[in-house]
Amino acid sequence: MKKLLVSAALATGLVATLAKADDAIDLRVMGQPMATGLIQKNLEQPFFENLAETSGLPLKVNYKAADTTGIKDTEQLRVLKSGMFDLISLRLSQVSRDEPTILGLDLVGLNPTYAAGAHTISQYQAVVDKRLQERFNTKLLGLWPFGPQVLFCNHPISNLEDVAGLKVRVYDQNLAKFVESIGGVPIPISFGDVHQSLALGVIDCAITGTSSANTAGWPEVSTHMLPIGFQLGMNGYGINLNTWNKLSDQQQATLQASFDQLVKDIWGYSEDLYKESLRCNVGEKPCDNLTSYDLVKVPVREQDLKTVSETVMKVSYPTWAEICDQSNPSCSAEWTAAMKD
Repeated sequence: MKKLLVSAALATGLVATLAKADDAIDLRVMGQPMATGLIQKNLEQPFFENLAETSGLPLKVNYKAADTTGIKDTEQLRVLKSGMFDLISLRLSQVSRDEPTILGLDLVGLNPTYAAGAHTISQYQAVVDKRLQERFNTKLLGLWPFGPQVLFCNHPISNLEDVAGLKVRVYDQNLAKFVESIGGVPIPISFGDVHQSLALGVIDCAITGTSSANTAGWPEVSTHMLPIGFQLGMNGYGINLNTWNKLSDQQQATLQASFDQLVKDIWGYSEDLYKESLRCNVGEKPCDNLTSYDLVKVPVREQDLKTVSETVMKVSYPTWAEICDQSNPSCSAEWTAAMKD
């Protein structure tokens, strides 16, 4: 009888252990909006849909694109902190009003190239991650760019100075201040509303990445494109710390490795898309993966490049530092210390 009881106890323990091992961890994911294009469609969504299988982790992933949730992208950090979603593809400029520290990753003029953006991330990501963990119970799993954010107008322009007096769609306060500094009128409008706003003349110009604009049909309601990269369009993956802490150390390492690979893939794909979308938007070949349009490609002057480059210390940094230090007194000092290396 004693042996039977011991055997039963062992069997019960084994079943319980197996059941625990097989228990799936729910992962409610908010991705990028579908309207933003091929990064969301070809890399991000398939990654999450196959994550349980490719990682071997006990995950039950429920992925929803942001524009199918009814939730504004400006609310993403609050939503993540609340636990409504476990993991979100954060639109960093859009959530920066809740945490201005984030904007230090992509000040206007700071990241004119992909290489510059990668350097900024290597220096400053840890600072942003620490702040998000403290204030929003969120861990950063990785950062990536949509690509250079350029100017589209339905009004003839020949250089950056022609923006003076025009109404320009912006997506964060740093970009708004820059547009003001060159004489434009910044208008904050969500990405999904830009096409109609350009068509109706609510705005004259709008800024976004070249591939996102192509996918969203902006060239249908624009005439000119000025391909100067004001920002790099940084985005990131954030996971609720409660969800993260459900994982063992080994599981955390496995999940982080999966995101490291995804982010690496997106960086390469983003640069390829940028080059192709520059061609497609103005009717040049080859154009195999996007829609071909016939925008006027405005020549980039050295003076315009100089204006954007000089805006970092003249406009974007001081404007951001003042705002950020109000909510995070050590903000600008931490940015300066991180970026000096």
